[in-house]
Amino acid sequence: MSCAEDLTWLLAFMVLRLGCFGGCSRQLSEHCYYNNRLLSFTAAEANINMKTTNNSRKRGFTLVEIMIVVAIIGLLAAIAIPNFVKARATSQANACINNLRQIDGAKNQWALEQGKLDNATPNTSDLTPYIKLNKDNSIPGCPAGGSYVGHYGNLTTNPTCSLGSQVTPAHILP
Repeated sequence: MSCAEDLTWLLAFMVLRLGCFGGCSRQLSEHCYYNNRLLSFTAAEANINMKTTNNSRKRGFTLVEIMIVVAIIGLLAAIAIPNFVKARATSQANACINNLRQIDGAKNQWALEQGKLDNATPNTSDLTPYIKLNKDNSIPGCPAGGSYVGHYGNLTTNPTCSLGSQVTPAHILP
């Protein structure tokens, strides 16, 4: 058979199996018209001329492909994790410094309302009316685990965190 005949048989088989083109009245029939030509043959003839391929290889990823993906993910994690740790430490330091600013502002308000001098040192109970308290009704603490209690200082000094410059970045008011 020539190439043209093979294509004709293939086209005829597709027309019968998938339905006729251009207004054929019946599907899955052994007789169908295509371009006003009758295509007629038996299903056995169509199966003889159809080439079938048995692809016994299963689809999937090879071990090398999986290892490459795992290596890339590991490399990205090695780059990203230190940056996340640094960002967390920086945000904790910023939150601590903001808390220290709130305490300093509360000290100054307390001194103005109570008429205190520069050497006066407030207690925690003195400052609580001037600071927004956390859910435990206490002055917010350092998010990195430090403490402000006992580190308020008098009115001329800035309040400090117990972590101070022990951590990077430092928890100190500028």
